[in-house]
Amino acid sequence: MPKKLMPEAAFELICLRHGPTEWNRLKRLQGRHDEPLMPQSRSDFQRLKLPASLDGLAWYSSPLLRARETAQLLGLDAQIAPALIEMDWGDWEGQRITDLRLKDPAGMATMETRGLDLRPPNGESPRQVQQRLTDWAESMRMAGCGRAGALCHKGVIRALLAAACQWDMRGKAPVKLDYRCLQHFAWDGQQWHLRQPNRALEPR
Repeated sequence: MPKKLMPEAAFELICLRHGPTEWNRLKRLQGRHDEPLMPQSRSDFQRLKLPASLDGLAWYSSPLLRARETAQLLGLDAQIAPALIEMDWGDWEGQRITDLRLKDPAGMATMETRGLDLRPPNGESPRQVQQRLTDWAESMRMAGCGRAGALCHKGVIRALLAAACQWDMRGKAPVKLDYRCLQHFAWDGQQWHLRQPNRALEPR
């Protein structure tokens, strides 16, 4: 169980992205599509473990298969948290950004200037992702949860990075993240913070 703290304390969230899928390899926008891990991803995670300092941490997972499989391969009994699901790419799901740019150069150029408010047709914006993550983090903090782990997605982690660094998602990210690593964030009830980026998993 998570350590109980007073609600005034911060809620720390240690995030790990799922392993690559075939759609990741093909650079398709995956969103809510429930793609399994590639065999190579399963093999890679079977050779890795979490740092010993995270022993006993309560873990949560996106409901999507690729995150749940990653949790299982690491030996984690992760509880499903719907807030951790990937950004909804709507009508763009399954397509590649390069192809979308070729089909509609002017339209995509305009869309990509919107940063946090880029919202694919029938999809979700990074700002909306931030809001659902913040609502969930605040509920965890107010319940007295001091620290938890999250098996989630690149879109989720990027949204948290943007919130923690006051990055509007226009231009280059302020911190280069290695999405094979753990990313440590904290929510203090008012804002997000980046505590420790790019903490590597360890060999078994």
